[in-house]
Amino acid sequence: MKTILHSDCNNFYASVECVYDPTLRDKPVAVCGDPAERHGIILAKNELAKKRGIKTGETIGSAREKCPELTLLPPCGERYVRFSRILRDMYAEYSSQVEPFGLDESWLAIDGGPQEGMELASTLRRRAREKLGITLSIGVSFNKIFAKLGSDMHKPDATTVISTENFREKVWPLPVGELLFIGRSAAQKLNAYGLRTIGDIARANQAALHDILGKNGDTLYDYAAGRDAAPVLALDQADDIKSVGNSTTPAFDIADSLDAQRVVYMLCDSVAERMRKQRVRCTTVTVWLRKTDLSGSTHQMKLPRPTDLSLELSLAALRLLRQVWTGQPLRSLGVQGSGLIFEDDRRIQLSALPDPPAQRAVLLEKTADQLHGRFGKSALFRAILLTGDQRKALQYAADSSLSAANMAAIHRREM
Repeated sequence: MKTILHSDCNNFYASVECVYDPTLRDKPVAVCGDPAERHGIILAKNELAKKRGIKTGETIGSAREKCPELTLLPPCGERYVRFSRILRDMYAEYSSQVEPFGLDESWLAIDGGPQEGMELASTLRRRAREKLGITLSIGVSFNKIFAKLGSDMHKPDATTVISTENFREKVWPLPVGELLFIGRSAAQKLNAYGLRTIGDIARANQAALHDILGKNGDTLYDYAAGRDAAPVLALDQADDIKSVGNSTTPAFDIADSLDAQRVVYMLCDSVAERMRKQRVRCTTVTVWLRKTDLSGSTHQMKLPRPTDLSLELSLAALRLLRQVWTGQPLRSLGVQGSGLIFEDDRRIQLSALPDPPAQRAVLLEKTADQLHGRFGKSALFRAILLTGDQRKALQYAADSSLSAANMAAIHRREM
């Protein structure tokens, strides 16, 4: 018998900042993007800010109206990744099945029933307080979906058990939007058909749900009825990355081809360096565009050979951009490498003939990695980023290891 826990760090980013600066513990604190860089939203807040009505995703201006004394801090991705790794190592002491869900959440599977799950939850919460100075809310259940629901029910620093005996009482009265993977659009569509609670979904006609949401309707029908049978993956399986990407919303609209080139080169440099660190190469490049009216589109192409070189990614991304972009100003731009294979994979064909240009490109980009590691991103960057009126904004974006836009994306898990 397996019991599943879902551990969620309370107010993670803001809590980590308060650990690094204990003088902030008794103040309302929020982590946010820089308004000057058009990332002016609240990404995370501590409990005191939450009590003042501050909400994740609202604008900085709105938050300050509610709480003029709010302390605003920029995101620090390195700190959050470090805490996340410490927590995962701690979870791994108790289970070989630990599946991360973003930086601040993880599922664990253990042998035993709800009582064993409650005991482990108490241990993990105590250790997180003592070792890291942060709190956890943990859901204990017989499947992943309900364990996740449990961790959301009571915060901060709480354990909630959802069992085969009580899930109808605890889960079914909740609004449909509380169920994992139901975003605002899907919730509105379900509400329009009179399906307002999770219990409504469980009692609905499955064929009707399929008509409303397609295959997703079938999945939600099983979730609501407690029939989620997905296993908790082992940590090495969960960490099997499927893609590497980066995006940016610069302080200016991308209105001409030269601006677009600068952004693409900057993004591809970041994506390629991360792939080399993870010892993978991509076989597909994807470009996504968001216009100033917030409409978006995604486009991809196969590469002639697997690569982890920024030059090859950039050429492919720019080719895609020329094919699909009509010149309408863009608010955001992203590049992603997918179809990943490890660099020692036999599918990577080695040339029998020397290729001096390729060898020079590899040497150049690995040298750039070393310089960035020692002196920071601003130590070496492309000359194209030195030109134009937007150079400062682009250099800022290139030097950001975890942009506000990327941090906010961690929480966008809508259907």
